[in-house]
Amino acid sequence: MNLPRKLRERFGKSDRGTQEPAWVKWLLISISMLFAVVFLFLPLINVFAQAFSKGLGAYWHALSDPDTRSAIRLTLIVAAVSVPLNVVFGIAASWLIAKFEFRGKSLLLTFIDLPFSVSPVVSGLMLVLLFGMNGLLGPWLQAHDIKIVFAVPGLVLATIFVTFPFVARELIPIMQAIGSEQEQAALTLGATGWQTFIHVTLPSVKWGLVYGVILCNARAMGEFGAVSVVSGHITGQTDTLPLRIDKLYHEFDPAAPFAVATLLAALALVTLGVKTFLEWKAEREEKQGQQATVHPGAVDPFSNYRR
Repeated sequence: MNLPRKLRERFGKSDRGTQEPAWVKWLLISISMLFAVVFLFLPLINVFAQAFSKGLGAYWHALSDPDTRSAIRLTLIVAAVSVPLNVVFGIAASWLIAKFEFRGKSLLLTFIDLPFSVSPVVSGLMLVLLFGMNGLLGPWLQAHDIKIVFAVPGLVLATIFVTFPFVARELIPIMQAIGSEQEQAALTLGATGWQTFIHVTLPSVKWGLVYGVILCNARAMGEFGAVSVVSGHITGQTDTLPLRIDKLYHEFDPAAPFAVATLLAALALVTLGVKTFLEWKAEREEKQGQQATVHPGAVDPFSNYRR
């Protein structure tokens, strides 16, 4: 529908309707930077300042404490178990949801998003009510000398639950956007299902997968609420890094908790740096793919699958 002539004369040659004044832009930038400085950068700087407030010797003494080293080791073990399991589930669930239609699909999506809506403390309590001594499975576990709550298996289960959605939620929209045309082409040219998955599907979602793994690992190492409920706070046995920091803080040591906290702060900075690099890398590859043109003699990506 054509605009009236007066409207066309007034707005037709102007883009002010889609642009804000310069002062609005700078106001929004200033507000954003102010929030970033007050709520992100200043607390981060304070953590490192407090950690080194008693000197490098006190900092190293806090990190080399046997209980702290045990917490570091346990945190790495929990992450090393929970992250790969969530990667396997995330890939399988995203493949199933993006490529197939089936009954219960919306229910599966709801289950994947459940840890986002349930408090970590509540999730830890659910594990205690299920696997604890007086829980639903407690008597059977006790009869078979299996200990889950107040032990490493409970920490792993709690971490798996809270990190459940990260990989799947990164891969599902990517696989849905890509579609199944490439996989169908590879199968038509003679590729097996496994070859199609390794050489076609995974390369197309690699950046989303790596990004999901990074977020999953960061959350696994920094989780406090759920593991606090199921750990029992046994020093040197079930204390992860966040629990160790909390315990040192309540012991009124002015520098030790901040020294240990620098490890998690460094993890956050590394995660942010890797995330930024991956976004830049993915954007660069996308631009290169858009600029690439098909020409005679180009390499056939499915040539290995031809019969």
